[in-house]
Formats: sequence, structure tokens, C-alpha cells
Amino acid sequence: MSKQKKTKEKSNSLRNYLFMLGFICKHTPFYLFGYLVFDVLANIPWILTNVVLLKYIIDVVTSGVDLYRAAVACVAFAVFIIIGNLLNTVFYEIYLPKEREKLYFKMYSVIYEKAAKMDYEAYDNPAYYNDLVLAMTSMSERAQQVMSNTKDILTNIVSVLTIGTVIVTIDPMCLVFVFLCVAFMVPVGRLIAKVNVQRTEAMTPYDRKNLYFSRVFYLQDYAKELRLSRAGTMIERRYQKNIHDRLATISPYLAKQWKLYFCQESMPLTLLIYLGITLFMGYKAIVTKEISMGDFAATFNGATAISNSVFAITSWFAISFRENGLYVEKFKRFMNAKEKIIGGDNKTVHKKPVTIRFENVSFTYPGTDKAVLKNINLEIKPYQKIALVGYNGAGKTTLTNLLLRLYDVTEGRITVDGVDIREWDIPTYHRNFAAVFQDFSLFGATVGENVAMNDHPDAEKVKKALASGNFQKDLPEDTNTILLREFDESGLSLSGGEAQKVAIARAFYKDCPFAVLDEPSANLDPVAEYTLNQAMTKAAENKTVIFISHRLSTTVMADCIYMLENGEIVETGTHEQLMQQNGKYAYMFNLQADKYKEQN
Repeated sequence: MSKQKKTKEKSNSLRNYLFMLGFICKHTPFYLFGYLVFDVLANIPWILTNVVLLKYIIDVVTSGVDLYRAAVACVAFAVFIIIGNLLNTVFYEIYLPKEREKLYFKMYSVIYEKAAKMDYEAYDNPAYYNDLVLAMTSMSERAQQVMSNTKDILTNIVSVLTIGTVIVTIDPMCLVFVFLCVAFMVPVGRLIAKVNVQRTEAMTPYDRKNLYFSRVFYLQDYAKELRLSRAGTMIERRYQKNIHDRLATISPYLAKQWKLYFCQESMPLTLLIYLGITLFMGYKAIVTKEISMGDFAATFNGATAISNSVFAITSWFAISFRENGLYVEKFKRFMNAKEKIIGGDNKTVHKKPVTIRFENVSFTYPGTDKAVLKNINLEIKPYQKIALVGYNGAGKTTLTNLLLRLYDVTEGRITVDGVDIREWDIPTYHRNFAAVFQDFSLFGATVGENVAMNDHPDAEKVKKALASGNFQKDLPEDTNTILLREFDESGLSLSGGEAQKVAIARAFYKDCPFAVLDEPSANLDPVAEYTLNQAMTKAAENKTVIFISHRLSTTVMADCIYMLENGEIVETGTHEQLMQQNGKYAYMFNLQADKYKEQN
């Protein structure tokens, strides 16, 4: 690595540390102040005890002066230590836990808000998604480590300055030994940090594999396959191989590190501090009588403490300094990510359906070259029920994602009542639409909150919406029944079909003119599907409805059907018209009908 690159990396790490400390100070200033100041102040009496107090006691005892003075000094130091410990304990045991919770709350509030604001497109970007996962899973820990490192560095710097001042007053020559020790330890410490970083980078692929193995065995997604097959044995063997590979990879780095640690810690401390200062100051104390035995003990302890502080700063702290800096860099990158989909000033909320038009719309996903939609032109009239059909990958869901402005068109435009949807304020625009997605989610909340998608549901309105979705399950607490067990052990678990009906009810609860239903009956049997279709048709009389379905029995009720293939509309018409054309739609419909007959 070039010198210029190293300098830039150190500068970035420092800026990242200052960024995180600034973030903590902004949101929980007392936490940062107390964490740094209380601990440093509490350590000063301990630092001085090993040097100043020890020197004083030895000098008093060896001089034959009244031991009362030594006792008074011990009591005075004990009082200082007790007061320091009292302040430290009160902060660490009472205030720190509360302040830490406040920090975590602020940090995750900022992360959640940022994640909710970012474009849906951002989830297609692996770099953004990795930064998001890292922010969600480890930034609270990293913030704590940044503060802990900063505190330890300050404590050691205070220790070096305090003890160094005392040593200078005794014999400045002692600092020569210390400087020689430091001069040897610093470059070796840099080598240790470099090897540790290399080791971390080399182990990252194996760490990532270990996380995958953990997910396989603790996530419910894999539970059925693991129990009904020998996949578990297969994964365990791969886990064992990964461990063997980890050991083979890490061994050379460990061999380098123990040698460097030995050179850094043992040789300079042994030769320059334990042996050098002992002989030098011992000679002056015993032979020439230039210093007292107290001075001898104080300089020996002080020099050892300074060397240990430098060792800590140049090895352990240097390693964590760079590592934490890299994590904070990813957090900054996540927080600084910019939205691409920008809203306009239009804040119209339509009370009734209006005309929607796709005008020469084409779309290509970011990072790809192949167009998913090509020159789409269609008009959806008020109150129409239209169906988008086609094979997987035809572009059906992409079309609705563009309408909902989860993505922006690559070419062309989409208008609502003649206004380009890019001119709308985005939250206001979304108020015009209700959507049920194929990969819908239920939340750990009440049935009513899941339907209303807020924490103030109208109970009667919720019941009406559930009825429109043909939800018939008895609920122990009516619409206040809790779903899932994340927040309540007695939470209700629904079948796939029941959960889908709750999701569908959302479209009928929301007062808006347009509803988008992506595979609304995917988890339902044919009888339940027919009943749901009838209920939805009746409940959606006052809405424009756009639905996607692979089951073409659902499309029979549509006013207009659009058959998509390779991103283009290839057929348009009612069910009867398309069947008469005997084209691709008719072929797909007849194929499904024949399969259904075979199954029955």
C-alpha cells in the first residue's frame, strides 16, 4: 500500500470517528461527556497511586519520619479513589444504561426513517442493501466501541502525560529509556495492526459463510426441508469444511502475530524498562545515593505504565480504530445515500376514479441493459376492472410498480387525469392508491391495525373491509385480536389463505379511487377464489381495479384484459373477445382449464 493511500486511510478513519462522536454528542451529549470524562477522572487517582503515593510512602518509611504522614497520605488517596468510584458507579449503573438506551433509540430511529424514505429501487443495489443490514445489525455496538476506544485512548494519554511529568521531576534521563522503548514499539505495533487487518480481510468470506450456516439452522424458512431431507447433513459437512479452511487461512497470520507481539511487548519492556531502568535508577539509588528508594520505585512503575499505555495505543487501539472506522464509513454511506425518485408539488387527492394512461412507457432495471417493458400504451378508464396476464417475467408486476411510482419510467410517461405522476408529491400520490402485493406481509399488531395499516383503526370499517375480502375466521378478541407472536405469546397465527384475505381487506379499507391487486388469490383454493372474486367485484364497484393473476379464471370478470409477453402488450380485449381470437390468451386459458379438469 502506498504512503499516500495509507495517509488517506488514516485520515478517513479519523473523520469517521469524529463523525460518530458528533452523532452521539448531538443526540445524547451527557452520555458522551460522562463516558469520556468520568472514567478518565476516576483513573487519575489509580495512576498517581502507583507512582506518587508509592514514592511518598517509601520515602517516609526509609527516612524514619513519623509514619502518621504516610497514613494520612493513604487515607487522602483512598478518599479520592472512593469519591471517584462513587461518581463512576452512579454514572455507570444509573445514568449510563438510560443514556445508552436513548442513544440506541435515536440511532435506530434515524436508520428506520432513512430506510423508509429510500427508493424501493435501492433494494436492488447490493452495496446499499449490505450497508442497510450492517446499520441495522451492528451500528449500536460500533458506536459503543468508538466511545470505548476514545475513552481508552484518552485515559492512556492522560496516564502518559501525568506519569511523564512526575518522572521528569525525578530524573529526565528515565524518559530516554521510555522514548527508546516507544520508538521500538510503535513501528512493530503498526505491523501488528497491518497483519490483523489482513487477517480480518482474509477471514471475511469464511465469516460470511458462517452467517449463512447460522441462518439455515435458526430460520423457520429452512425448517421443513431440514427435517424432511438430508440437507442438514450436507450443510453440516460444508460447515466443517469451512472451519478447516478458516484454520488453514488463519494459521500463517497467527504465526506472524505472536512473533510481532513478542518483539513488541517482551523485548523493549524487558531490556529497556525492567532491566535498563532498574539498573540505571538502582545504581543512582543504592550506589551514588542521588535519588531515594521512593524515586526508584516511582520511576520504574511509571516507565512500565507509560510503555504499557503506548503498547495499547499502537497495537490494540490501532487495530480497532481502523476496523471501527470502516464500519462507520459504511454507516455514513448509508445515511448519505440519495433518493432518485423525487416528488413534485402536486398534492391532489382524487375522491373518485379518473383516467390513467401509459404513454410509450419503457423501463429497464438499474444496472441492466435489457428492457423489461417496451413502448407500453394503454388507457384505464374510471371504474374499469382490468387484468394484466402473461407468463413469469412478462413485466406485469413491473407495470404496476411504475404506476405506484416505486420506480420511474425509463422512457415515456404515466398520467393520472392528464397529469404526469412525477409532478405529484409522493406521499400524497400514494394516498390515491391501495395495493396488495404478491409477497405481502402481516405485522405483529392487531387484526384491525393490520387492515388499517395504522394504530387507530375504525373497528366497523375494518369488519366491512374483512367481509369484502371474504375473511370468515372467528377472532377471539374481534378486530383487537393480536396477530403473530413477536409481541404477544398468545398472538394468532393465520393460514396462508386467511393471511391473504387480511391483506386484501387493506385495499377496501383505504378510501381511495384506485386498487392494485397482485395475485390476490394465489393462496386460495378454486372455491374460495370464486367466492372472493364475487365479493371483491361487489366491494370494488366505486374503484378502478388493476389486478395481476396467473389463474385466468380470475380474469373472466375483468372489463379489459392485457396479455403481456416479453415486456410488450400482445393482446387486448374482454375474456370473450380474446377467447374468440384463439390466440395466446386463449391457449393459456384452455391449458389451465384442461389441467384443472385432469386434477379433478
